[in-house]
Amino acid sequence: MADVVRGQIAYPEKPMPANLVDGSDADDVAVYIALCAANPTCGVKASTTTPAATTTAPTTTTSGGGSPTALGKQVFASAGCGGCHTLKDAGSSGNVGPNLDQLKPSLARVAHQVEVGGGPMPAFKGQLTPAQIQAVAAYVSSVAGK
Repeated sequence: MADVVRGQIAYPEKPMPANLVDGSDADDVAVYIALCAANPTCGVKASTTTPAATTTAPTTTTSGGGSPTALGKQVFASAGCGGCHTLKDAGSSGNVGPNLDQLKPSLARVAHQVEVGGGPMPAFKGQLTPAQIQAVAAYVSSVAGK
């Protein structure tokens, strides 16, 4: 799986933007995605000097409960949203897509954009469950600009 992801990073096809990461960073991203795709409890942590965002919500969620905001934050991280978007609460500073803190999108707008994509953003329908799409939309719309 890591080799497949690494190949997609090295040779992106539209709508995936080129040159997001390279070298050992690309290797690290590929391994992370391979280990954690669809597994929110994988236990792999990104090695970064960015301070962790503070939150009162739990950081792990099961399908039986937990905070929707915590689940949305997990989806934002595991789907790689921060590689393209800036969102202070998530500790991300991507600059390929819009700065979500400045945009302050509504829940409906985020859900629609995540589902169908647009511009350089790929559609996540079929990659994320409807519940994950709603969770990430609720998370982004509730923390953007705060």
